[in-house]
Amino acid sequence: MRSNSLQYKEFAPQERRSAATGEAAVQARDDVGPEHQREELLTGLHAVEPSINSKFFYDSAGSELFARICHLPEYYLTRTEAGILSDNSRTIAATLGTVGSVIEPGAGGCEKIRHLLKDLAPGVYVPMDISADYLERAAQQLRAEFEALRVLPLTADFNRELQLPGAALQGRRLLFYPGSTIGNFTPEQAQWFLRRCAKMLGPGSGLLIGVDLHKDSAILNAAYNDAQGVTAAFNRNILHHANRILDADFEPQNFEHLAFYNKPQHRVEMHLVSSVEQTVQYQGGALGFAAGDSIRTEYSCKYSREDFVHLAAVAGWRNLACWTDSQEWFSVQYFEVE
Repeated sequence: MRSNSLQYKEFAPQERRSAATGEAAVQARDDVGPEHQREELLTGLHAVEPSINSKFFYDSAGSELFARICHLPEYYLTRTEAGILSDNSRTIAATLGTVGSVIEPGAGGCEKIRHLLKDLAPGVYVPMDISADYLERAAQQLRAEFEALRVLPLTADFNRELQLPGAALQGRRLLFYPGSTIGNFTPEQAQWFLRRCAKMLGPGSGLLIGVDLHKDSAILNAAYNDAQGVTAAFNRNILHHANRILDADFEPQNFEHLAFYNKPQHRVEMHLVSSVEQTVQYQGGALGFAAGDSIRTEYSCKYSREDFVHLAAVAGWRNLACWTDSQEWFSVQYFEVE
C-alpha cells in the first residue's frame, strides 16, 4: 500500500471547519493532489514490473468494499485484531501510560481506535486517510460517540510529507498503526518508514502496531480469495480510481484478480492479470498489455514476532509488550522510541 518516498515535517496546517460540528479539520496542502497522484500512478504503471500503490484502493467505493472485506468469514485479520484490542484494552492502556494525542495513518472508518479510547483517554485523535469524504463521515460519528475527544481528520498521504496539526504535537504522542498495514511495505521499506516515524514523533513516543504472523498458506490464500468475490471487486476497483485520476479507459472486467501466498518471501501478493491483449489510453499516452501481463496492486508481508521486533529495533524502536490471540495468528505490539 505504500511507497518508500517518506518525508516528514511539522507545521501550522491549513484548516477547514466541519459543517456538522464546527470542529477544525485539517487538510494536507497537496499531498493527495491530482498531480502527485497522476505522477505516482504513471511511474508505477510504466515500470518494468507494473504496479499500482495499494493506497489507490481507497477511494470512496474502495473504502466501502474494504469495510465489507473486514466482515468476511475468510478474512481473519480484522476480527482477530479487534479481539486482541478489546480483550486487552485495560492492560494496553496501563502499559502505554498517559497519551496526549493518537495519530492513526490509514484510519478509514476509525473502527479499531474505538476499542481503546475509553481506557486510553487521549485528548486528541488524528485519523489520516486519502479518502476525504469517507474519513470525514467517520470522524463525525466518532465525535458523536466521544464528545470530550478532539477529532482532527487529516486528508493526507503519509508516504509523502507528513503534516500534523499543531494539537497533535502537544503532549506525549502515540502512533496507532493497526491492521497489519505495515505488511504492505517490503521489510526494507517498513524499516525506513519506522525510522522516519521515530524521528518525527521524538523520544519517549509510542507505537502500537498490528502485525500479521506466519501461518498456514491455506488460511492466507483463502483470506485474499473470498468466496463472495468481494476482494476481487476491491482489487478491480483500483482501476476505476486510476481512470478518474489519469483520464484513462481501463476496462476492469478485462483483468482477473490474482492473490497468492509467496512462501519464500513470506508475503501475500495481489495482482490484476490482463485476460486479453489490450491498449489502455490515458491523457498524454498509452499502456499496452498482452494477455497474461500483470499489475501488482499489493504486498502483505507476514512476520514472526522476533523478526518484527528486530526490524523495529534497527529503526530505533524498543519493544515493550506484545499481545496475541490464542492461536497466535496476529499480534499487537507496543514500542517506544529509544
